[in-house]
Amino acid sequence: MFLKIHPDNPEPRKIKQVVECLQDGGVIIYPTDTIYGIGCDINKLRAVERVCKIRGIDPKKANLSFVCKDLSHLADYTLNFDKTVYKVMNKHLPGPFTFILKASNIVPKLLKSKKKTVGIRVPDNNIALDIVRTLEYPILSTSLRKDDDIVEYETDPEEIYHQYQNEVDIVIDGGYGKNLASTVVNCVEGEIEILRQGAGELIL
Repeated sequence: MFLKIHPDNPEPRKIKQVVECLQDGGVIIYPTDTIYGIGCDINKLRAVERVCKIRGIDPKKANLSFVCKDLSHLADYTLNFDKTVYKVMNKHLPGPFTFILKASNIVPKLLKSKKKTVGIRVPDNNIALDIVRTLEYPILSTSLRKDDDIVEYETDPEEIYHQYQNEVDIVIDGGYGKNLASTVVNCVEGEIEILRQGAGELIL
């Protein structure tokens, strides 16, 4: 399904339609404040496996992120970290950043993986945020990008749909995406380190 949603004022009826799809174990492609992402309900293991299959990655080794509505979910999915890290995250989110943190015990169980870290995203995008607010859970997410090449279908929703219509349940058209992925920030050891410079500028 190709579903056009207003990027500034997402229609509640359409957001509900997307959430019902996720609750049924569906996989979606949706806009963020950077490039488009592939997502599913973190509680639906088969959907998680589908996402990894689409991307051609091993779920046990994949660097997957959780898209959250705000920082209130941190205690559920991450271990304790110092106040400095929290202040930095609070200052930069919502925004084009992925913060890597130590994962709580629930994360490997959800993903059936051995990963001891988890990426946290709170994108500055009304559609993505309305989806997770309505779902009341974070969604598992990974970018469409498979390498460093920029291709048209990563930014144009109609091209994305033509590319993935047989692999996902809904492709959301929330306007053109960007070519630059999020800035990835490692906070695992309490020290803040940029692993990948992307769209965000980290200010300490």
